[in-house]
Amino acid sequence: MAGTSVLQQTNFFSPPADPPQFSELNLRLKEQQCLSLLKRCKNLEDFKQAHAQIVKWGFFWNSFSASNLVAACALSDWGSLDYACSIFQQFHDPGTFEFNTMIRAHVKDMNFQDALVFYYEMLERGVEPDNFTYPALFKACAWLKAKEEGMQIHGHVFKFGFESDLYVQNSLINMYGKCGEIQHSCAVFEQMDEKSVASWSAIIAANASLGMWYECLMVFGNMSSEGCWRPEESTLVTLLSACTHLGALDLGKCTHGALLRNISELNVIVQTSLIDMYVKCGYLEKGLSLFKKMTKRNQMSYTVMISGLAMQGHGEEALGIYSMMLEEGLDPDDVVYVGVLSSCSHAGLVDEGFNCFDRMKSEHGIEPTAQHYGCMVDLMGKAGMINEALEFINSMPIKPNDVVWRSLLSACRVHCNLEIGEIAAKHLFESNSQKAGDYVILSNMYARAEKWVEVAKIRTEMARKGFNQVPGFSLVEVGRRIHKFVSQDTSHPRCGSVYEMIHQMEWQLKFEGYSPDTSQVLLDVDEEEKRQRLKGHSQKLAIAFALIHTSKGTPIRIARNLRMCSDCHTYTKLVSIIYEREITVRDRNQFHHFKNGTCSCRDYW
Repeated sequence: MAGTSVLQQTNFFSPPADPPQFSELNLRLKEQQCLSLLKRCKNLEDFKQAHAQIVKWGFFWNSFSASNLVAACALSDWGSLDYACSIFQQFHDPGTFEFNTMIRAHVKDMNFQDALVFYYEMLERGVEPDNFTYPALFKACAWLKAKEEGMQIHGHVFKFGFESDLYVQNSLINMYGKCGEIQHSCAVFEQMDEKSVASWSAIIAANASLGMWYECLMVFGNMSSEGCWRPEESTLVTLLSACTHLGALDLGKCTHGALLRNISELNVIVQTSLIDMYVKCGYLEKGLSLFKKMTKRNQMSYTVMISGLAMQGHGEEALGIYSMMLEEGLDPDDVVYVGVLSSCSHAGLVDEGFNCFDRMKSEHGIEPTAQHYGCMVDLMGKAGMINEALEFINSMPIKPNDVVWRSLLSACRVHCNLEIGEIAAKHLFESNSQKAGDYVILSNMYARAEKWVEVAKIRTEMARKGFNQVPGFSLVEVGRRIHKFVSQDTSHPRCGSVYEMIHQMEWQLKFEGYSPDTSQVLLDVDEEEKRQRLKGHSQKLAIAFALIHTSKGTPIRIARNLRMCSDCHTYTKLVSIIYEREITVRDRNQFHHFKNGTCSCRDYW
């Protein structure tokens, strides 16, 4: 329980021995004056004067005055939680309102454990909670990720009959979402007889907290179809995040329009979210236009723009934005420098990258973190400087973490350096945060070298540790809907027409000299089987679907979860010229813009 004050060591709270003799009407007027004085308090000193008046006239023993007193001290921005606790402890018989006030105050002050302690004390004293008790408690459980306690309190909600209360239900959705129990959030939401805008916002936020971006858009679609809800600003910003992660540009544009219709003036945070959405959906020109129109920019605005340009391979332009930031008088932080170094890495600006790395330390006094060192390893790795990258890691003043070794391993895969790749993989396998992808990369490197015994050993080790390989998938937006294709997918409703289109495309590509690069199929199977597997790559399925269902000349935008293979890269370049389409592929955190048979990465990535 919070600390106590000197007030507990005196009889300051005792009723006056000889209270002034006033009529009941005069006493009521005096009480109103004291409460009015309480409402006008702007700091703790004002409050103490009002407090003294309430005690002096004996109104502290009036439950209404005492409740207002503790609420003002506990919940006001200028209040003191310790002082409020000292007042609360003087109550002989605190009621539901007083306990609710203290629970809310502790949640407001981020003392979530103490909020739960007050609730348990409330039950022990036999004070019955009401519907205002639970939203604050569930918020505390959400912050603490206290799923077990949250479920117990959910049981109390049923016990006391508040399971149908709208505010309680909304807070339950939020709590279960923050605790990673999205199925419970959905169950509460689906069982609601009455929903509010806050209910829809809560279930969308619950999906977003777990990175379930596709589900966010589906829920919002259901909300919009009912036609009677006006989304809140926070919901629209969450939808922007969903569009950003999914590469859903058209839906992002619709969300932008909804923001403009619902909000008179977009703040810096919302403007930055919009820029982030456009650049990560491949519409760099729009993101850059919004950035230039901003009347006020902060570090995050610059970071998003620099990182966006880096993803698109515009390293020199990113360095130009960085220079603009310095001219504006904003000091870069370590996050900004991650974007700057990444832009040099993606564009192959090796010398510029080393200059920025040195400048970060010498001019701005920023000590490089493992993430910065990882950027430098990535920079050298992409440029084929594998041996230099390993020497750089060995000379680091801090212990290399998984990010650093993973950057080296990825570079070794691209440049087929199995010897150093084994060194990087060994360090990753010895770490505490092992990932299935690390084993897959090494396994694929062995497969490329046709070392099938080693491939079998790695796969056996993966199975022993319970690692499953994440299947490659591609998302494509058609008709404002996101369609997902998994490699070798036969589950899509339009599967037949998609594979028929793949067959037609391959006939066309043969005339352009295309020959499947079967070296990309890292399995010990015959050539015909390898060619069939290449046909079913998720990116090719997504392109075929888009060609069928969009009109001639319509740009195609695809987002992938895994790195694009060189066969898909060559294939997409040829499709762009044969079918006269611009095709944008977001390959995790990098972009490829295919147009007229060429790619914006200049085959560097």
